[in-house]
Amino acid sequence: MANISSFLAALTLVFFMAFIGSSSAQLTTNFYSKSCPQLFTTVKSVVQSAINKEARMGASLLRLHFHDCFVNGCDGSNLLDDTSSFKSEKTAQPNFQSARGFDVIDQIKSAVEKVCPGIVSCADILAITARDAVTSLKGPNWEVKLGRRDARTASQSVANSSIPRATASLSTLISSFSNQGLSTNDLVALYGAHTIGQARCTNFRTHIYNESDINGSYARTLQAKCPSKSGQGDNNLAPLDPQTPTSFDNTYFQGLANQKALLHSDQELFNGGSTASLIRTYSSNPSKFKTDFVASIIRMGDIKPLTGSNGEIRKNCRRIN
Repeated sequence: MANISSFLAALTLVFFMAFIGSSSAQLTTNFYSKSCPQLFTTVKSVVQSAINKEARMGASLLRLHFHDCFVNGCDGSNLLDDTSSFKSEKTAQPNFQSARGFDVIDQIKSAVEKVCPGIVSCADILAITARDAVTSLKGPNWEVKLGRRDARTASQSVANSSIPRATASLSTLISSFSNQGLSTNDLVALYGAHTIGQARCTNFRTHIYNESDINGSYARTLQAKCPSKSGQGDNNLAPLDPQTPTSFDNTYFQGLANQKALLHSDQELFNGGSTASLIRTYSSNPSKFKTDFVASIIRMGDIKPLTGSNGEIRKNCRRIN
């Protein structure tokens, strides 16, 4: 009987520890309610100030969260600088000379450290910042799930292979999102983030000169900004949504339906494939788009977070402790 009692006690302990482990892996919206009650107001203040100085920054901050989650999960790895043991994701092809806003994240982290030092992860700061960027540009609001911890390494190779390119086909985009556990509907909703922000000439040159699935007048307008020869005007910018580039709305989808996508990958969403019907829905129903966007970005934020004792809480988002 003693052996049986010991076995049952041990088994109970195993189940208890398993339960604790699974509980620690769950992100919650009130994770910092007691440990850092000033978190949300602190982050929002810095985000709003940055967007007031430059409206484009809202899109840049949102994009950092997206590019973080698509590389080994939402763990703040894309904020790390080069070290002797790994190459930064900042210089991966999808990020190089285009990912920006790192200085704003530094400002946010510094402000948060002053009110609650050593408590809030950089990965969570990215998630909160993405929400605040969207709401600052007239987009929807949502409760951000928190409790992520920060990675101690980065992966430039995974960034190169996992983050969708501006030249991607629809099938590649669908596969890329599927690999992250996201559906085709999530793909379309999240690409609606392109209702804000801009892209460099080097990323849309081929689309406006060599492809036929683009409105002719729109293409000519862009050609005035982006010379055909590589190396000339590569960094010239154009808005992803030519109608309302600093307002988070559904006009991006209206542009796709009229063959006014800036990027090849964006127009792929409305080229007669499986996503075309959802584009039509979002182009005429802004509320549906915003509701679906919120659900999809919350799902994206759930991609393989580090929780519990995994990872760390970085003091400086650019380097490990």
